Amino acid sequence: MKRIKNSINTLKKNIIRKTKKIKKEHLIREYFKTNILFITFVVTTVLSSTVLRFFCMHSLENYLSWKAILADTIIATAIGAFGYLLKPKNRFTYYLSFNIFLTAICMINSVYYTFYTSFASISMLSLTQYIGDVGDAVVENVLQLKDIVYVLSPLALIFVHLKLKKKNYYKKIELKSDRKKKTVKTLSAAGIMLVIFLVTLSSLDVSRFFKQWNKEYIVMRFGIYIYQANDVVTSIQPKINSMFGFDKAKREFTDYYTNVGEMETNEYTNIFANKNVLVIHAESMMSNAMTQSFNGEEATPNLNKLAKEGMFFSNFYSQVSVGTSSDSELTYNTSLMPTKSGTAFVSYSDREYISTPKLLKEKGYYTFSMHANNADFWNRRAMHKSLGYDRFYSKTDYKVTKETSIGLGLSDKEFFSQSIKKLKKINKEHTNWYGLMIMLTNHTPFSETDKYGEFPVDIKETITNEDGTTEEKVYPYMEGTKLGNYFKSIHYADSALGDLITGLDAEGLLDNTVVIIYGDHDARLARKDYNRLYNYDKENDSVLDEDDPEYKEYDSYQYEIGRRVPFIIWTKDMKDTKLNQEVTNVMGMYDVMPTIGNMFGFYNKYALGHDIFNIKENNIVVFPNGNWVTNKMYYNSQKAAYLPLSEEPISEEEITNNTEYANKLLDVSNDIIVFDLLNEDKNKEEKE
Repeated sequence: MKRIKNSINTLKKNIIRKTKKIKKEHLIREYFKTNILFITFVVTTVLSSTVLRFFCMHSLENYLSWKAILADTIIATAIGAFGYLLKPKNRFTYYLSFNIFLTAICMINSVYYTFYTSFASISMLSLTQYIGDVGDAVVENVLQLKDIVYVLSPLALIFVHLKLKKKNYYKKIELKSDRKKKTVKTLSAAGIMLVIFLVTLSSLDVSRFFKQWNKEYIVMRFGIYIYQANDVVTSIQPKINSMFGFDKAKREFTDYYTNVGEMETNEYTNIFANKNVLVIHAESMMSNAMTQSFNGEEATPNLNKLAKEGMFFSNFYSQVSVGTSSDSELTYNTSLMPTKSGTAFVSYSDREYISTPKLLKEKGYYTFSMHANNADFWNRRAMHKSLGYDRFYSKTDYKVTKETSIGLGLSDKEFFSQSIKKLKKINKEHTNWYGLMIMLTNHTPFSETDKYGEFPVDIKETITNEDGTTEEKVYPYMEGTKLGNYFKSIHYADSALGDLITGLDAEGLLDNTVVIIYGDHDARLARKDYNRLYNYDKENDSVLDEDDPEYKEYDSYQYEIGRRVPFIIWTKDMKDTKLNQEVTNVMGMYDVMPTIGNMFGFYNKYALGHDIFNIKENNIVVFPNGNWVTNKMYYNSQKAAYLPLSEEPISEEEITNNTEYANKLLDVSNDIIVFDLLNEDKNKEEKE
């Protein structure tokens, strides 16, 4: 009897367990059946953001970070929850509208990342008025097939909707719909996921989220949708900074500069005192192009000649962010870093800056800038005034025709030719002058190859046949590639530079003049474009397989290191003097101002960089995304990993100290600009 009772109880339990299981499975099936549109919305929205990280950050190990996927899922779920407040037949419009909006965020960021190697910022919207000026660059060099993939998200939602509508789905679930209850339950699910997400965050995650300067890190940890929302808040900071954060920023600024002393001297102090200065802002000029030659012809023979005759800084980096050329100008002139949101040129042109033009004006120099482009592009008209230029010669000061234009505007050769006439007049009217000339032709997309002149980027070989006759064989190599077109473009720009030096010398304008040349940033070409350059299989006109013994690995580290740009200081009588040398210590754009300041006799105590001849091998170059490089290593803050650049030992303490230094420097630089701290300090000094 007892055995029978036990059997009955066991049977009961099994029936109850199976009933619960069946009921649970039924509820799950029922949920999926009655929430198809919501589920489709969430899945397609999260897939779009995941695809974005894959395309933009596949070189990083954690581009498929579950934290980012969870964060994007939370946003999609929370937005989707409010769709339940609508009648089933009206939900499609709601979900499609938000799906298109979120898809647009992914698509815009995909395009933006290709061009700027950073994620989009709402503060940059004011620059859309200039899209027409760089339209070809956007279409040819930025908009790619991968950027169209995101359209599949709303298309998938439309497809599912049409299928459901055909099956009369919305009327069937109308009776089962408890809209408020579903909304609350879905929001609760989003809330539970949010709690799980928050408890997984580290203090570093939170710190970088609020600082915003390391955009890749934020997108990789918080997802693209939370990043974009945070960016909107950060972008309106200029309007609210008078209410929040000033006291803290001022205190940290004061602490940072407490121990800054007077200018240190060295063997180059005042060596260029009272000499004129002509600065060449070389658009997209890269150091690795200086080592390239095709069929015995150098890509940059004139630049190479100036480097050999002058002082060449071969381990030099620009430190640009989304402001590209304008960021380069800012850092060159002020020794400050780009702002963490937007650009100083666009958002902060009304701030007080201590700049090279201003300090030379105090010494009696006449200062000017020249750029044959729209004066308002990158807000240069306003910003050049803030930097202290007495005159800005822009497009309206030049004769620009279709015949004299290449790419975005007046060709470099024509620009230099017309500028020499202006320089003669300036030199006649002023004892000392300081001028900036901004080149333009070597700007992406490097597509007008028919205007660059002849410079084949192929491989030519003389073949001896069995009968003793010879013939020339040509291998395409870099012809028809973006990188190949870049070499053609830079060869033209280099030729224009050679013509400028010849023209200046003929007019006697080099007799008391120091020429400074800097590359503003790299060519913004994808890493894969270099694979053919370094791994060309000429016999098959293809790229070597990765398992080929001759294959050269060009990973993300080599790509970052390869973004060096030239920095040259040259005078016509520098050859065979102590100034005629190659400086190999790592150096950044923010080191230029203190280095040349020592040579010309001016000093900025708020410079973030250092005189390279004082700091020498102990220098560190910090990048806006938190990465940094020294003579010993390149450190990637997203991966928290490094590439050794020497055989010297590297300690964890050194990495920690350098990373803390980089973070502090970026914060202080940003605060100086955002809170206008130099103006505050200037007013304080004047009162005292």
